[in-house]
Amino acid sequence: MDELRYQVDLLAAMNQKLTNEERMYQMICDVSGSAFLYINFSENQVRVLGDWNFFFQDVEVKDVKDLAKLYAKAEEKYVLPFRDLLFLEKSQRNTDGGILRLKDEKMWVECTVSVLYDEGGNATDKVIRFKDISKLKNQNDDLAYMAYYDMSTGLYNKNYFIRLLSDYVNRAKQENAVISLLSIAVSDCRKQKDGRNAVAGEEGVQQFGKFLSSFQKENVIAAYFNRSIFCIAVYDPRGNRTVENICGQLKERIKTPFELASGQKLMLAVRAGVAEYPEAADTALKLVQCAEIVMQQAEKDGLSGIRYFDTAVLDELTRELHIEKELQEALTDFSFDLNFQPQYDAKEQKLRGIEALVRWKGQDGIPISPLEFIPIAEKNGSMVSIGGWVVEESIRTFSIWKKKYDLNLILSINISSGQYREDGFTERLLGILKKYGINPEELELEVTESVLFEDFRTAVEKMSVLKDYGIRIALDDFGTGYSSLSYLKGLPVNTLKIDKELTDGILKDLNTGIMTESVIAMAKKMGFETIAEGVETKEQLIRLKELGCDYIQGYLLGRPMSGEDIEQLLK
Repeated sequence: MDELRYQVDLLAAMNQKLTNEERMYQMICDVSGSAFLYINFSENQVRVLGDWNFFFQDVEVKDVKDLAKLYAKAEEKYVLPFRDLLFLEKSQRNTDGGILRLKDEKMWVECTVSVLYDEGGNATDKVIRFKDISKLKNQNDDLAYMAYYDMSTGLYNKNYFIRLLSDYVNRAKQENAVISLLSIAVSDCRKQKDGRNAVAGEEGVQQFGKFLSSFQKENVIAAYFNRSIFCIAVYDPRGNRTVENICGQLKERIKTPFELASGQKLMLAVRAGVAEYPEAADTALKLVQCAEIVMQQAEKDGLSGIRYFDTAVLDELTRELHIEKELQEALTDFSFDLNFQPQYDAKEQKLRGIEALVRWKGQDGIPISPLEFIPIAEKNGSMVSIGGWVVEESIRTFSIWKKKYDLNLILSINISSGQYREDGFTERLLGILKKYGINPEELELEVTESVLFEDFRTAVEKMSVLKDYGIRIALDDFGTGYSSLSYLKGLPVNTLKIDKELTDGILKDLNTGIMTESVIAMAKKMGFETIAEGVETKEQLIRLKELGCDYIQGYLLGRPMSGEDIEQLLK
């Protein structure tokens, strides 16, 4: 009797355990956000779990034959692969998965199937999971689009345009053809990007870009670079496919105002410069630079002037050569200076770190803008030497402040693409850190996507090595190029620096605001910190805090300062 009671109690306990486990699995399925279909082949038993009605409302599955009812819910192109997944056991596979789209709800669904077989190879059990991936799919589609196109105008972005233009140049060398390049600035929009007319100016740029898109056809490409600058390239111009024809249509179009969504009419004026391959330049980048220089000269001919490359461009080139000559002389004794710009926690305005910035005065004692001399230094290769000086001098200075003020800050240093690609860069950097007693974790290297262009794999491997040593990596000017978006998933970076262009437009332009919000949200999900550059107003700061931006940098809380002024801040 006792033995029988023991067996009854044991069975009751086992039954209770099974009931508890079933309840647990049911709860797990319910909170997973997915739907599950379980099939027991030996008993022809079918059971649905989780949020089934969210995916297949009014579809009742009682046995294996009812799986065919699910076909009607899928878009036509997905029916056959969907059927193969649902009946995976026919192919004797254990697991498989795929993506389909439901036609009524326009929902993207990830379908995953797992099948168990007995020793004879007969299917015994099958589980099918349905997961809603619509949000992720849409985000991936947006990123793919943003990799090549400008969101506001629909034109190619600058980096992808230059890649296509390089293809044009290589083709023209083989075919002995001409390429006409038109660089266009929408001048009046800049004047309207302040006060209550700011949105009107941004919308004007967008409408102008859509007008330029009408010129795109075979052998004609158009792009929006930034800050109201557009570019059109024409391969082998002839007939109606010439920059002269495009310029003529431009002049006619700007005679009439652009009508905005608000009903306001906006008059736009343009200035444009034309340069041709091979007359003006023999590479894509040089051709763009020549067209931009001519465009800037066109301003002297009037706001709507159009100018062609000619000897007058030599004035600009002469200035460039003068700067280049003085740069070479400055390199003999490194007669450069360092400024430092503070970075602050967005919420509490607590000092996060400082960014080292190189400054330079010409032989006449007049400061030369970094925007002017750095591109020249990068082009002639002297930026590698200048960058090397900046690295050692900024780390040396930082080490003095660290000892003097017991700092717990991050030192950020910009690294040029040539400097980054140089052999022995990592070893020299680690040696400098050791020399001055700075921990690798206290250093952040800011790199732009240009470091990835020549050899992506090698660049990423070097990043990984630097990061393994504890050095932080920040991707600078994020949001203005295409590589940063298309390669981001594979980059071992710590920080994304949101470009000033996005910060400027965060309150002025709806698309820019949406893009900035998406970048910050994406960065958080991927585990990156974010630093917004160019923060100049309290309103920008408030909005960035609302979006969850981690740190800010800009004139609002701190301009670039001399070492002496930074010391006053550190005391």
